[in-house]
Amino acid sequence: MRAPLLVLTLAACSRPSTPTGAAPEPTPAASPAPAGDDVLETSAGRVQIHPVHHGTVYFTIGDKVVWVDPWSKADLTGPKADLVLVTDIHQDHFDAAAIASVRKDDALVIAPAVVAEKFAGAVVLANGEARDLGFVRVEAVPMYNLVRGPEEGKLFHDKGRGNGYVLTFGERRVYLSGDTECTPEMKALRDIDVAFVCMNLPYTMTPAEAAECVAAFKPKVLYPYHYRDSKLDELDAGLAGSGVEVRRRDWY
Repeated sequence: MRAPLLVLTLAACSRPSTPTGAAPEPTPAASPAPAGDDVLETSAGRVQIHPVHHGTVYFTIGDKVVWVDPWSKADLTGPKADLVLVTDIHQDHFDAAAIASVRKDDALVIAPAVVAEKFAGAVVLANGEARDLGFVRVEAVPMYNLVRGPEEGKLFHDKGRGNGYVLTFGERRVYLSGDTECTPEMKALRDIDVAFVCMNLPYTMTPAEAAECVAAFKPKVLYPYHYRDSKLDELDAGLAGSGVEVRRRDWY
C-alpha cells in the first residue's frame, strides 16, 4: 500500500518570522497555516521539509541535509548542510556568507556557472544536467523571465543563467522554481509530488500566473514561496478545483 504523501508533524516551528534586528516585512493578505515541519514519505526514507524565509528552505533525509538559497536575512539556525543548492546570482539567492554559515566543511555546493565564477569550489550544473548523490538526485531546470525586465530589451533573469531544481528522493520528486515566469518548461514538468513556486512582482510573476502554470503540471502539493507582498488569495482562487493542495507557510 502506498504511503501517504505528506504528514504534518505536531511540533511547532520555533523559527521567528523576522530575523533579529531586521525591520518587519509585509505579511500576505491571509494568515498562513500554523507553522510546522512537513514530512514527505519516500522509499529512501522520510524527508522533512523546513520552510525558512523568502527563497530559503532546507530538507533533511536521515543524516543528510540539503539547503537551498540560504540568505543572511533569514534565521539560518538548523543542521549543517551536506549539500547547498544555489539558483541564481542575485543577492537573495547567492549569499556567500550565508552559504558558509550553513555548510559542513566538506559540503557540496551546486550552482549555475554564473555563481560558480564567484564561489570557488562550486560544482556547475547547467539547465538539463543532473547529478546523482545517492541520497538525492539533483536536476537543473530552466528558470527565466519571458517579458519582465528592468528596461526595454532586458530581462531580470535570462534563459540559461539560473537554475530551478528537481530533487528526487527515492521515488518522490520535489521542484524548486527559483526566480521565473510561467515558462513552457515549467508547464511541461511531470510527476512532481511537491512544488515550491515563486510569485512576486516585478521580478517573477503574479499569483494568477503562477496558478496557471501550477494547474498545467499539477503537483500534488504546492508551497508558494518567494511571494513578498503578493496576494495569495489569487493563487488559491486560480487553483480552486484543480486537485492541487496549496500549503501556506510563514516565510516572512
